[in-house]
Amino acid sequence: MATVMMSSRSAGSLLRQLGPRLFSTAVVSRTAAAAAEPAQALLYGSSMFAAPARAPAPWVKFLSVRMASTSTPAQEEVGRQEESVTTPGGEKKEVVSYWGVAPAKLVKEDGTEWKWSCFRPWDSYKPDVTIDLEKHHKPTTFLDKVAYWTVKSLRIPTDIFFQRRYGCRAMMLETVAAVPGMVGGMLLHLRSLRRFEQSGGWIRTLLDEAENERMHLMTFMEVSQPRWYERALVLAVQGIFFNAYFLGYLISPKFAHRVVGYLEEEAIHSYTEFLKEIDAGNIPNVPAPAIAIDYWRMPAGSTLRDVVVVVRADEAHHRDVNHYASDIHYQGMELKQSPAPLGYH
Repeated sequence: MATVMMSSRSAGSLLRQLGPRLFSTAVVSRTAAAAAEPAQALLYGSSMFAAPARAPAPWVKFLSVRMASTSTPAQEEVGRQEESVTTPGGEKKEVVSYWGVAPAKLVKEDGTEWKWSCFRPWDSYKPDVTIDLEKHHKPTTFLDKVAYWTVKSLRIPTDIFFQRRYGCRAMMLETVAAVPGMVGGMLLHLRSLRRFEQSGGWIRTLLDEAENERMHLMTFMEVSQPRWYERALVLAVQGIFFNAYFLGYLISPKFAHRVVGYLEEEAIHSYTEFLKEIDAGNIPNVPAPAIAIDYWRMPAGSTLRDVVVVVRADEAHHRDVNHYASDIHYQGMELKQSPAPLGYH
C-alpha cells in the first residue's frame, strides 16, 4: 500500500512538472491543424482512412484550460519586476509590484519623480484657508450638551500631559481624529450592503475624512518624533476610543457625529495655539516636510507655520461636515437622503 502511494505521488509530481510544457495551450490554431493534415494522410493513407476523432480525456481538458489561463513566461517576468523607491531618508528600497502588475512611474507636474507611496498626485489638493474658524455649534438638546461636555472633559488630561508640546499633541490628536471617519464609513458601507441601498456619497466622504486625518499624522511624524511612552499612550487611547466610538455610532449616529464636530472645534483651538507659539518664537518655524508640500500643493520654501494653517483649515471642514451630519439625524432624516458635502479635492 505504501509503495502504491509513493508511486502515485511521484506520478503527480512528474505531471505537475511536465503539465505546463505538454498542455500549455487549450486550442490548436487552424494553421497548425492544416499543416498537420499532410502528415496524417501519409500515416493513414487516403482521407477515408483518416485518423479517428477522439475526444481528449477529462484531465487533459482540465490541464489545457488551466494552463491556458495562466500568464506567459514574459508576463510572469513583468509580474516579478520590482520598483525601486527612494525613501525620504535617501535610501533605496525595493517594492514588489501589486497583483503581479508593475506599477506605473508617476511624476509631478514639473516632471520630477513622485516618491510617495501613501498617496498619489491626484489625491493632492489646495485647501480653502479662508473657511470660517470661529463657527461654533451651540448645544441645545440634551445629547448635544452631553457631547459638548464630554469633549471638554477629555481636554483636561490632554492639557496636563502635553502642556505646550504642540507637535506631540498634534500627533496624538491625529491618531484619534482618523478613527471616526473610518468607523462611520465602515458602518454605512455595511448598512448599504444589508439594505441594498445607496449612501448619498456619505461613505466616500467619511473615508476621505479618515484618510485626510491620516495624512495629517504622516506630516507631523516628520516634525516631532514621539517618545516610547507617547507611542504606548497612542495604542491605549486608540484602542479605547475606537471601541467606544463604534458602540456610540451604533446607538446614536447623531451623538457620534456631534462629538466629532466638537472634537474638531477643539482641534482648531489647539492649532491656533500652535500658531501663537510659532509666532512667539517658542517653537522653531522649520521648513515644511516634503510630504506636506506635495500633499497640499504648497509652494517651495513653505514652513511649519504654513502647514499648521492648512491643517487647521482641514479641521474646520471636518467640523462643518460632522455637525451637518448630526443635524440631518436630528431632523429625522437618513444620511442617504441628503447629499454629502463636497470633499477636500
